[in-house]
Amino acid sequence: MRTPNSRHFDHWIRQDFKHINTELELAYREAGCKDSVTDVGDALKQQLLREGNQHITALLREGNTDEGFDNGFDLLGNVGFFMAACRRHDLTEPSREHKSPLTDASALAMQLGASLGVIPRFASAHLETHNRAINGEYKSFTNLPDEHLFLEYNTRGVFAFIRASEALLHCLPLGVSHPVTHDLLVAAQHDLKTVISNNNALFEKLDIDQFFYCVRPYYKTHRVGLHEYRGANAGDFAGINVIDLLLGLCRADDPYYSQLLVDKFLFMRPDDQLALRDCMRRKSLLDGFLEVDDNATQDDWFQRNAEAFLQVCELHGQTALQHHELLIKKFIELPAARDGLEKQSDLTASGPPLDVMLKGLKKLCDLRTAANVEGLSTRFNDLQKLRSVVKHG
Repeated sequence: MRTPNSRHFDHWIRQDFKHINTELELAYREAGCKDSVTDVGDALKQQLLREGNQHITALLREGNTDEGFDNGFDLLGNVGFFMAACRRHDLTEPSREHKSPLTDASALAMQLGASLGVIPRFASAHLETHNRAINGEYKSFTNLPDEHLFLEYNTRGVFAFIRASEALLHCLPLGVSHPVTHDLLVAAQHDLKTVISNNNALFEKLDIDQFFYCVRPYYKTHRVGLHEYRGANAGDFAGINVIDLLLGLCRADDPYYSQLLVDKFLFMRPDDQLALRDCMRRKSLLDGFLEVDDNATQDDWFQRNAEAFLQVCELHGQTALQHHELLIKKFIELPAARDGLEKQSDLTASGPPLDVMLKGLKKLCDLRTAANVEGLSTRFNDLQKLRSVVKHG
């Protein structure tokens, strides 16, 4: 059971907090603000700061964080929402601070994060897979339609990735030759096609400027205590990496990819962390097919299952290209270039400058598509070898 202070804070996040942020976004729009929000809506900003601090101070004095994991994780999300909103409205800014001015919020967030085994700020799970709705209303920063559009389509996409990853996980104990492995590969295909159609709908409906100037800023880096933490990312869940590893397109012993996993572990819930760690030690399905004796490659089971596997790889690659060439380019790279913000130090949620982030994302996209790129170890040759023995590959 949550304490009264926790319930009151949750109610504030779902009501007044959301209303204040929405009013501020409308004030910024009316004032013609784009990147800078200084000297606009100061009374509302102070109301946000004052009310949020009152709730958090009461929780910190209460000292009750032993309410079970789910309640603790939910409370951490609420504290994180408040700190992220303060960052969005320029009440905090890491480059001008050695430590967060939100002292009580930092203390509570660090206590919760340490006890739960996660980062001490809100994560994507708080807005997607573990965002409980009450009477049809889930938590968000604002009431703006484009934020709701972004969250709902992201959540649908994340669950489709999770379903695909679960289908692939079930293939492991069966082996690549089992007839039901084919059924599971077809199920994974279906879910990845759902990701693709879901993304297409999001990219068509989402307003570029509304996302860039009214949604994205809530995901910026900010300090908790002394340390600066990157923003939440829609990819901060195990499923997409489980797919990478089980298909064999990415490998846990690749220094670049293993660093990526290390960097995101604490942004995932502990159950996701355990699932991903377990998956890192598994042999990939691609390696399983490549180890089949040459004499068996013409057998019906091999042709049927290997063809289905190659189709899963192709679809997973398409989702990576979508993310890189549509979402990143259309909603971040192009508006940043249009408005002269490419060199802005706090542009990206992940922390690095835009050009560094884009370079890293291109490398990840090349791995997931098994592109033939000089200087990058992808599975291009291995997939070509498999295709060469599959009649319809």
